[in-house]
Amino acid sequence: MQKQYETVFIMTPVLSDEQMKEAVSKFQDYLKKNGAEIIYENPWGLRKLAYPIQKKSTGFYHLIEFKADPQLIAKLELEFKRDERVIRFLTVALDKHAIAYNEKKRTQKDKAEEKKEEKPEEKSEAKEKPEVKEKSN
Repeated sequence: MQKQYETVFIMTPVLSDEQMKEAVSKFQDYLKKNGAEIIYENPWGLRKLAYPIQKKSTGFYHLIEFKADPQLIAKLELEFKRDERVIRFLTVALDKHAIAYNEKKRTQKDKAEEKKEEKPEEKSEAKEKPEVKEKSN
């Protein structure tokens, strides 16, 4: 029986964008090859750490939400431990409330992005230079 999980991992900040994307795709491919279904991904980007890890104060964060068999989690975490680019990781099993919350959050984010796409078009049409009247003394 598959359960839904969410994993966040932090990669060392000394990686280039190309190296970071390669590391993320490595874990995505690992999940897919082992029968997991990736539901959602969110690259959080470079963020400040709460405390230094391996003398580093920042790291590249990446979140993956997926469905998988529980046996896969131990194997995935072993892959995180073996990869020297990953400095921290956390995998959490989601209950029905967390799943509902994540879905609600994603739909709200999608709606907000749709509104942002619509507004610039409306503003560009409606926003013309107003006439400036100077006062004469």
